[in-house]
Order: sequence, then C-alpha cells, then structure tokens
Amino acid sequence: MKGGLTFFVADVHLGCDVQDPEGRERRFVSFLESLPENTAALYMLGDIWDFWYEYRDVVPRGYVKVFAALVKLVERGVDVFFFRGNHDQWTYSYIESMGVKILEQPCVREIDGRSFCLGHGDGLGPVPMGYRILSGIFKSRVLRALFSTLHPWIAFRFGNSWSRRNRLRHKGDYVFRGKDEPLYKFAEEYSSRNAVDFFIFGHFHTDVSLKLDTGARLVLVRDWFKSSPYLLWDGESLTRLEMGQASS
Repeated sequence: MKGGLTFFVADVHLGCDVQDPEGRERRFVSFLESLPENTAALYMLGDIWDFWYEYRDVVPRGYVKVFAALVKLVERGVDVFFFRGNHDQWTYSYIESMGVKILEQPCVREIDGRSFCLGHGDGLGPVPMGYRILSGIFKSRVLRALFSTLHPWIAFRFGNSWSRRNRLRHKGDYVFRGKDEPLYKFAEEYSSRNAVDFFIFGHFHTDVSLKLDTGARLVLVRDWFKSSPYLLWDGESLTRLEMGQASS
C-alpha cells in the first residue's frame, strides 16, 4: 500500500423496486461504514441511484443512512467522488453539499503513480446513433426545465416506474462483446494516445477484465442486484472483492 486504499463501486441502483431494494440499501450502507481507516478515496461510478432528480428546493425522500455514511467518510478525510450514470444523471448540487465531488467522464486520475481512466461507461466510443439521440434528450436543458414543472409526486412516480420497467426488460447478465463493444474501442483508441494503466467503468452490470493491445486493462464493476461487489486498489494491485471479504 502506498497512499492509502482506493475503492470503486457502481450500479447499486438504490430505489429500484426489484430484488430486495431495502436489503440492497442496507448492504450499501454497511459497505460505506466498513471502509477501513486507511481509506484514501472512494469512487462511485454512476447509477448509485436508480432514479434521481433534484428540484432547486426539493430533494428525493429517503437514503438518509446512505447520505449520513457518505458525510462521515468525508469528515474522516476520505475523498469521495461521484460520476453521473444514465439513471442518476440529474444529480447536481445536493450531493456536492455533503462534500462529495462530482466528476465528468472520461476522467483520468493518477493514483499511487498509476493512471486510471474512470467513468460510468455509457455513451463512450462509437455507440449507436439512437442511444446518442436519447442521451442528448435526457441531457437537454429544455427537457430538464419542463420536467421541473411537474409536481414531485408525479415526477418521481414516473421516473421510478420507467426505471423499474427498464430493469424488468433486461433480465439476465449482459454479455460483453469484447473488441466489438464501443467502450472497448474507446479505451483502445484513448490509450493509444494517452498513457493509461486502467480503465474502470460500470454500466454493463457484469464482470470484465481485459488486457488491451496497448497494454492497458479494461475493468468493469458488476451491479449490486445479486451481490455486493467492488474493486480495491491498494497501491500495487487491483482486486475484485465482495462485501464480507477482507479489504485491509
């Protein structure tokens, strides 16, 4: 270990009303509270919430224990970072008010002398035009302004229902297509121009660890629906772990 432990987690999908949402939230709180004293940083790689929308004066109900655990980490001196995912992209200043830093993908960070390219993973590389159009719509300031005119009771029921239907339509593990994936092509092209040791993303809800032709490694973090996975960087090696396994 060099400068302390660094943790990576993604796709917890808090609030998604399938597969024991209360238990999933308890597991995530336990994970946050269990990070050892020598933790230097935590990177949350998007879709931590299944649906999130911040009004200027209203924030979603719930997740109090999650926020309390994040605040405690910040107060301990842990650097806590958050990337917006495609499910929680409407996250703004509320989480920043807790001391959590929002980063934009792709973001390159140097950790213990190694270069990490980080993000949620959606929309990177030559993704289909349909996805780009849909993503652009959701990021539209006009759409956000229109959505903010909805009463929160309507907005959150609509958003949560949309997310739940999407989850039920995509049952089973995603099969990552290796070199055919836009994300793989992005990492290969990016690392051909920049010195990167690791690419770490979420989004695909599956475990992946692939060595690129450039020498970099592409690693994906699995979701939290069936288990509680995370990655640990100890200054020398990157390890895939589950809640309950030793991390110090």
